[in-house]
Amino acid sequence: MTPVVQLENVTKTYSNGEVEVHAVRGISLTVQHGEFVAIMGSSGSGKSTLMNVLGCLDRPTSGRYLLDGVDTSGLDRNERADLRNRKLGFVFQGFNLLSRTTALENVELPMLYSVERLSSAERRRRALRALEIVGLSDRAEHLPNQLSGGQQQRVAIARALVNQPQVLLADEPTGNLDSRTSVEVMGVFQRLNNEGITIMMVTHELDIARFCRRNLIVRDGRIARDEAVPDRLVAEVEMQRLREAEAAAKLIASA
Repeated sequence: MTPVVQLENVTKTYSNGEVEVHAVRGISLTVQHGEFVAIMGSSGSGKSTLMNVLGCLDRPTSGRYLLDGVDTSGLDRNERADLRNRKLGFVFQGFNLLSRTTALENVELPMLYSVERLSSAERRRRALRALEIVGLSDRAEHLPNQLSGGQQQRVAIARALVNQPQVLLADEPTGNLDSRTSVEVMGVFQRLNNEGITIMMVTHELDIARFCRRNLIVRDGRIARDEAVPDRLVAEVEMQRLREAEAAAKLIASA
């Protein structure tokens, strides 16, 4: 099977006056369909630049990036935008929801930019289905300020899913959430991955990385380590999530 993500000796260099900054230094990487990958590294390690390349938001200086078998190096701006919309879903730390727009309308937004022309009824059906997947179909008509932080992030995940992407890219998706809500949101990502969705996630938190099945450690623009997460650890964090969910349910029931 063709890998969904394939980097071949990719570099990214920025010029800052007379100084060249080598943000990514010859990374080669293969990610298969259905993987759940954490990208970790300290500030300045190159992980954010790598994520921008993976998201077709930035071109490599050299090397090749193939997304679901498509060589992105020869695409112009419009072609890359179309590829992003069809193949990728994005989840950010700050949610990036439109404040005066309902959850349902926020989720519908990516379909408005799709080359596939959908009727308003079909957009609504798909958006409701995406909200159902993340457990928020009963909040479809709520505005973002009527939702908790965890609920807003789940709306953002639904928005990322609505065009049925090949890869879900998440950049510090729990960075603005407390620990309990972070576990809740990571449970959503785990369920999506168990259904076959490929997820690549930038995080600096070891506890969050343990939810993933593969950890890439980036240092000085290179992949320093590429490690599989033992099934035992994945099972442990899943049990932790279930215990916390049960405790929260009991607390609500007793209130």
